[in-house]
Amino acid sequence: MTPEDLKYTKTHEWARLEGDIVTVGLTDFALEHLQDLVFLELPEPGAPLIKGESFGQIESVKAVSDINSPVNGEVLEVHEELVDDLDTLKKDPYGQGWLVKIKASDPSELEELMDAAAYEKFCKEEEEH
Repeated sequence: MTPEDLKYTKTHEWARLEGDIVTVGLTDFALEHLQDLVFLELPEPGAPLIKGESFGQIESVKAVSDINSPVNGEVLEVHEELVDDLDTLKKDPYGQGWLVKIKASDPSELEELMDAAAYEKFCKEEEEH
């Protein structure tokens, strides 16, 4: 089930806006396709982020994937515990599985992302190819 209150990127990150703080994680769809996770690399607090550019990587036994920022801004908080507990990422991707919290330069950038219905349609199309 794709949460309705989030925005989604074409690279399978989700974003939740609270004030000017954007919490970012990976979607269920991405995590299912990655399967057995072995490594997670996240940025340091204070790191500048550029919309659409990689801020970390997630590695599975199958592949290494970049994790991209949905907005321009600065890393406020990093969910360090996930690095040692990748199971939480899969068990609760939209809750305890968050990756970083970003102080967004312009929170309205999230309006350019997909809503839940558009993201579900995007995932279906991606699976058909």
